[in-house]
Amino acid sequence: MPHPHHAALGSSGSVFLTLILVFTALVYLRGWLSLRSSIANVTSAWRACSFLVGVALIWVAVASPIAALDHELLTIHMLQHLLLMTLAPPLIWLADPVRSVIYGLPQRSVRTLIRVLQRPSLQNLGRVFARPEFCWIAACAALIGWHVPALFTVGMQSSWHLVEHASFLATGLLFWWPAVRPWPSAFRPDLSIILYLFLATLPCDILSGFLVFSDRVVYPIYFSSSHLFGFSVLGDQQCAAALMWTCVTVVYFVAGAVLTMRLLSPQPTHDAEFAAKLRTVPHIPEAYQHGD
Repeated sequence: MPHPHHAALGSSGSVFLTLILVFTALVYLRGWLSLRSSIANVTSAWRACSFLVGVALIWVAVASPIAALDHELLTIHMLQHLLLMTLAPPLIWLADPVRSVIYGLPQRSVRTLIRVLQRPSLQNLGRVFARPEFCWIAACAALIGWHVPALFTVGMQSSWHLVEHASFLATGLLFWWPAVRPWPSAFRPDLSIILYLFLATLPCDILSGFLVFSDRVVYPIYFSSSHLFGFSVLGDQQCAAALMWTCVTVVYFVAGAVLTMRLLSPQPTHDAEFAAKLRTVPHIPEAYQHGD
């Protein structure tokens, strides 16, 4: 049965999060369909699928019935972290969400948002957030920090659980930004990004290796769990660590291989064509008509 703290978050919290995710998906699809009907050969069906799968993975992590089991099994808890940090963010960025959101939101909302984002203080902050070293440090700090036993226990409380998940998703999006570089950024394959991905595996390797080979339970909170599927607490811990170790290694290896192929055989993108055609659409602010 669900942990009482998770029950406190309850069905109302899950419904609220589900509605937010559904609204986000509808805004994206509205913009994507508008772009697809007005600017041919710029948007692709696989991008819409990528976004929807990414949003679905977030839903599985934070609002599905599976999410209610994270207080019972560390493996489920680790699966949530992987979905929010490792799997959903690259799928969302690969969908080029900024393009579709511009067309999906009301014109007045877009203009207001642009005026806010054009403030010098926010632009300077954005430049800091976009730096690969900041993205790497933020993601590693969230991963290691929330797995320190004391903070882990705090994060399991209903009042902090959503904060923990939000930090994983936010730092996951930050981490994958330099690797994917969606529009309006210009994607430039760079050997440093392959090194960036390789170095990011090291904190995961250290944490998962420690949990796999530890002969004691690191998170005592699971002693009070109902031991679903016959897992012992220590066996659950080892399974969770092995899951993280394997998933992160495979995903980062695939991403590194794709970037290597792009680096060796760069392919032209549609960014220039998109920017040129977008200039003919009067209601799009000038700030969104050029990449960085």
